[in-house]
Amino acid sequence: MESTIELSAYGLVSKTDMARMKALCEVPPEYPPERVVSIRTEIAKMSQAVFASLLNLSVSTVQKWESPVANQRPSGSSAKLLHVLEKKGIEGLLI
Repeated sequence: MESTIELSAYGLVSKTDMARMKALCEVPPEYPPERVVSIRTEIAKMSQAVFASLLNLSVSTVQKWESPVANQRPSGSSAKLLHVLEKKGIEGLLI
């Protein structure tokens, strides 16, 4: 990101590309169980099995994310995928 900012200062990176870089570097938020359930049921409108398949996860992982007692949260690329789903809907993952 630092290099992109420097290049932008010299007019070598467009505003559109700069916005894309910022979006790519954005750290996804925390995903407590209620938020994961909300994304799956209200945005994706999928069962746990279909949702897990879409994200290339096991159903068990999705169940653990949605369970308040399991104390497991999405992180890394999984959190980023959930972030895209929240912002762009299912279409954001199907392009």
